[in-house]
Amino acid sequence: MCVIVCGCGRFCSSTRQRLSLPATERHARLHAVEKLEAFGPLLGFPHSSAVQGFLGLRELRPRAGRSPWRAMYQRVGDVFVIAAIGPEAQVDHRRFAKAARLALARLAELEED
Repeated sequence: MCVIVCGCGRFCSSTRQRLSLPATERHARLHAVEKLEAFGPLLGFPHSSAVQGFLGLRELRPRAGRSPWRAMYQRVGDVFVIAAIGPEAQVDHRRFAKAARLALARLAELEED
């Protein structure tokens, strides 16, 4: 499976989000993306899970969920699109929900194009 990191249109802060992570967390996220590419929709818990309250959105959980960061993604056709990075919900629920809303907005913009 292919994984695309969204960073298009007026929501180009995606690159800034990724680069703001500490180096160890960026490396862990890249490793999680490699797992998503390898296993696709079969990648399950603890590496991936559904985002409660946000239909169709999933979270990539680096370091089997031990990372304080999550990559919000959704399958669009034959690819997975990572649309936002946010903190783990138990670490900062408000910012987690904000990242999930941002991810859905970015995904909706992609579907419009």
